[in-house]
Amino acid sequence: MPLLPFPTVDNTLNQAKLAVLIDADNAQSVNIEGLLDEVAKYGVASIKRIYGDWTNSHLRSWKEKLLDHAIQPIQQFSYTSGKNATDSAMIIDAMDLLYSGKLDGFCIVSSDSDFTRLAARLRESGLKVYGFGEKKTPRAFVAVCDKFIYTEILRDTQTDDDEEKPAVKARKDFKIDKRLLKILRDAVEDLADESGRAYLGSVGQKIANRSSEFDPRNYGFKKLGDLFRSLTDFEIEEVAQNSGSKQIYIRCKK
Repeated sequence: MPLLPFPTVDNTLNQAKLAVLIDADNAQSVNIEGLLDEVAKYGVASIKRIYGDWTNSHLRSWKEKLLDHAIQPIQQFSYTSGKNATDSAMIIDAMDLLYSGKLDGFCIVSSDSDFTRLAARLRESGLKVYGFGEKKTPRAFVAVCDKFIYTEILRDTQTDDDEEKPAVKARKDFKIDKRLLKILRDAVEDLADESGRAYLGSVGQKIANRSSEFDPRNYGFKKLGDLFRSLTDFEIEEVAQNSGSKQIYIRCKK
């Protein structure tokens, strides 16, 4: 009896299928490696398209990146001066992809507020929307996404040497604003048990639900725990597990 081959396992079955749509006029090619690494945290980039007028010389830096990352360029001529036809092409494609019913979410790469209504429409249909743009991105677009990642931190991730960069900044080097402190404190207090402590993982999820652009990397910290450790407003408690790992709990100081 011939031996049957082992069945192959598709590791993508349980991962979210994402469409990555890039506005070449409002995104920088230098961030693409870090950006795609970030996308991989949320699912599989099943579709990768970039939109722009490829007859224009200012997109030359993007052309060198497309083959390396299997990104499909979509040509969109600038029919009228002062009008951005690229945005319209991206929006039409996004709606076509939405109606195909084959995706779980979208990654919209742009710092342009013109995509605010698109992001809202995609979320209304039950899909996740991840925004990627510079810190100059209008607040309306940032707020409407499930999560918004500032591309400046993706560039930092690529260039920084982990051995040279300290894991935790000293408090004197870290500027905390009242809004951030309130978000952190509210999340801990909402999830605290009778002893006043809250599990770090749940706190992180609560903060993400409250503030789409929150990311500890925006403040120079790789992990949320490192951010909390830098603040004297909170106490950190590590509880050893039978598996040898540790669970981290946060408590607000009175």
